[in-house]
Amino acid sequence: MLEVKPLRIGNVEVSPPLVLAPMAGVTNALFRKLFKPFGFGLTVSEFVSADALVRTNRHSLEMIEVYAEERPTAVQLHGSDPTVMAQAAAFIEECGADIVDINFGCPAPKITKGGDGAAILKDPVLAVAICAAVRKAVKRAPVTVKMRLGWDATNYTYLDIARRAAAVGIDAFTLHGRYGKQFYKGEADWSHIRQLKAELSVPVIGNGDIADPLDAMRRLQETGVDAVMVGRAALGNPWLVRDIAAALRGQRPPPAPTPRERADFALLHYDAMIERYGDRSGTLQMRKHLGWYVKGIHGASTLRERMNAAIDPAEVRALIAQAAAADVEQPDRQT
Repeated sequence: MLEVKPLRIGNVEVSPPLVLAPMAGVTNALFRKLFKPFGFGLTVSEFVSADALVRTNRHSLEMIEVYAEERPTAVQLHGSDPTVMAQAAAFIEECGADIVDINFGCPAPKITKGGDGAAILKDPVLAVAICAAVRKAVKRAPVTVKMRLGWDATNYTYLDIARRAAAVGIDAFTLHGRYGKQFYKGEADWSHIRQLKAELSVPVIGNGDIADPLDAMRRLQETGVDAVMVGRAALGNPWLVRDIAAALRGQRPPPAPTPRERADFALLHYDAMIERYGDRSGTLQMRKHLGWYVKGIHGASTLRERMNAAIDPAEVRALIAQAAAADVEQPDRQT
């Protein structure tokens, strides 16, 4: 049986070696706090603009908030100016981030059109300059990088950047097995993740298409990575995190959640959103989450439509109660 050890990144221990992927508009502090108890060893914030942080943008300041219950937490920065990135990194360290993470992986046009995220993979010299500046500015916390294979299929730059970034002090790397222009199409290529792990002496976290405990264990064994990162598959399904964490501990997964258990957690999430953001904003922000929570239950499509139209919290809670009484779709969860 594969022995799964805790991951150590600098002075931070990640146990189990299971990491929540940063997801824009999703992995805010409240989401991370709610999902952490299911088994994540490390949570990662949604990416934050370094430019906005140094301008003390109010929304960006809210994005770097960290709850004690979710630690250890990495706060992720995006930007393409080494000086600004360094200033923002020093700031988030002082604000309490356990790890400073650099985003070289986001493929979203709103990020890459400004030269940030995965677009930086076109320019290894700039990428390494950013890493060196951030590493020099951050005094205590580990500094990590999340990246993709390259910008396009003709020029994979991840090995060159990672080798040189490790040489200037980057403490760990997360590699998503797709290139930037690929977005989330096709399958993640873990052969490159295995190659990066073989090349580096610092920890490597593998990312891409982890959808069940067997995926996680297989990728750990085949590639030798130090941890796996889970993102989209956990949306509306924190029980996947629970099951992967159990597998990492050598335990059998608990029974699948019932519709009532899923609805009860959705209600907990919704009430927390209302408390933090108010009735209207909390309801609007929660719509996508409710759609994920009801996936796979009978009548999910109709429920999603009604949830997306509801504004009154009492109506939303009634719809969640309706989901609790539903049956699970058979034979699959494609509703």
